[in-house]
Amino acid sequence: NWDMGQRITIDSASMFNKALEIIETKEFFGVRPDQIEVLVHPESMLHALVGFNDGALMAHVGAPDMRHAIGYALHWPDRRALPVARLDLAQIRQLTFRAPDYDRYPALQLAQEVMHTGGMMGAIFNAAKERALDAFVSGQIGFMDMAPVVEQVMTQLSSDIGLIRAEFTLDNVAKADHLARIRAAEVMAHSNDNSS
Repeated sequence: NWDMGQRITIDSASMFNKALEIIETKEFFGVRPDQIEVLVHPESMLHALVGFNDGALMAHVGAPDMRHAIGYALHWPDRRALPVARLDLAQIRQLTFRAPDYDRYPALQLAQEVMHTGGMMGAIFNAAKERALDAFVSGQIGFMDMAPVVEQVMTQLSSDIGLIRAEFTLDNVAKADHLARIRAAEVMAHSNDNSS
């Protein structure tokens, strides 16, 4: 539903973009992982949904256009006029939702592991994902190989407590990122060696 360019389209199809949004929700809003739910919504018109203690839900519904979020971020706390058409709900008539299939979208389960582990695991996850995406785009691995690469890198580096629990500094994040990219390349090289 979105014209986002090659990399983000692949991240969307693999649900890695949603995995990152789950992690961001925990970090930015300070909510517990068990308070975060994912719904698959094919029309891409519901951008966020917040549930309250009384059972009410408040939704941000808009056209599948990132100018909503970008405009709000740029003008916060104000809401300014944007060059985005307002939805005609009568014309749309219905919105559909379904639970995510974690077997089909393993990136969502990996996001849960990132939130559970904490520390530098988010940087490791993102770096391994970026390296796997590079390899997919260049034809070195298949689409379904990206998540297993990320998972293997996370598993390998999770035992390095000094890395995982390092103080949050730019240097330490860059170190975790760099190491995860190296490990991802090694995982893919090893996998290619075994398949030939």
